[in-house]
Amino acid sequence: MRRREVLKSISALPVIGGAAESLTGAGLKPDATPDYFKELGLRTFINAAGNYTTMTASLMPPEVLQAIHSSAQQYAMLDDVQDKVGERIAKLCRAEAAMVTAGCWSALVIGMAGVLTGIDSKKAAKLPFLEGSGMKSEVIVQKTHANGYHNALTNTGVKIILVETVEELRKAVNEKTALLWFLNREAPVGKIKQEEWVKLGKELNIPTMIDIAADVPPVENLWKFNEMGFDLACISGGKAMMGPQSAGILMGRKDLIAAARLNAPPRSGIARGHKVNKEEIIGMWVALDQYIKRDHKKDWETWEKSIALVEKEVKSVRGVYTETIIPPVANHNPSLKIGWDPKVIKLSRDELGKRLREGSPSIEVISWEDPDSIRITVFMLKPGQDRIVASRIREELKRSVV
Repeated sequence: MRRREVLKSISALPVIGGAAESLTGAGLKPDATPDYFKELGLRTFINAAGNYTTMTASLMPPEVLQAIHSSAQQYAMLDDVQDKVGERIAKLCRAEAAMVTAGCWSALVIGMAGVLTGIDSKKAAKLPFLEGSGMKSEVIVQKTHANGYHNALTNTGVKIILVETVEELRKAVNEKTALLWFLNREAPVGKIKQEEWVKLGKELNIPTMIDIAADVPPVENLWKFNEMGFDLACISGGKAMMGPQSAGILMGRKDLIAAARLNAPPRSGIARGHKVNKEEIIGMWVALDQYIKRDHKKDWETWEKSIALVEKEVKSVRGVYTETIIPPVANHNPSLKIGWDPKVIKLSRDELGKRLREGSPSIEVISWEDPDSIRITVFMLKPGQDRIVASRIREELKRSVV
């Protein structure tokens, strides 16, 4: 083909939809998928730790990746996408309304902003400067729930009021009280439980919000707290639901979601920087839908089998003991604690973690407990990786036996 003919054929490629669509439509595909991690010199690893933000959370399934890719090929108005996806998510989670946010932290900020401003754009323009604004300015939180995540609320300018008992909560309520906030992860240690928190909110006419960031499984938690009566619920999208890590969901009362939307992109409010693009919004909806449809009983059985496989392998090493641990709330799935007698195995927790990290393949585990143990989870592993993890841990423990 002559140069002129080549140029002519290129100029005839469709422009609408972008370069990616044009190349695909023309059949111009690369010979192999580029390995950008390798090109950038980045370490990749087997994730036997969990869906932590620092470890880029979870891996999106093919259905979610396809949704993101296909929706990136066309334009749509951002508000329209939020409207339609919000309706689908609300129906799935049995809420009055919903929206996709830039993660759970973003849901907390935007939800809090909505509670403060309502649908008053003048108030929204004043955040986070509450003094003299006519807006309420205090949020009541149980002392045991104040472990850092509550700071998302203070992005809007509110002050956190800490309480421990119902009596203290009642005394703390005044004309400035805007919200009662509950961190579900700390429910087992707080004196006031979810149902009573909701009941107090209804009685005192104060909105209630619950943070359930990593609290699926069980899948029922996606609608449990909406049905319980919380006015707003916030959850991460990139953990067990395996949606985009930079996405989350805010759901609850229709009027409060409308108010939250007033403070969210594309408007220039306090959360202007909390952008979620159309691909992530649609990807989050598809991830939620796929997650709800999963065979959750089968998932649990698969995790238990993997835990048993690793346990059997490592316990063949003298001096090793194991314990299966299932967190009561957040990250509710089976994990395996692997400990050892330091008199038999001369190896520290940190050294074992370092060896696994620097080995081939690289493996990440949990290493924040006692100095002679590590913990692993298996729900982030790809098929077959449980055997690799078991073999490598056994190998490092065995070589350290004295």
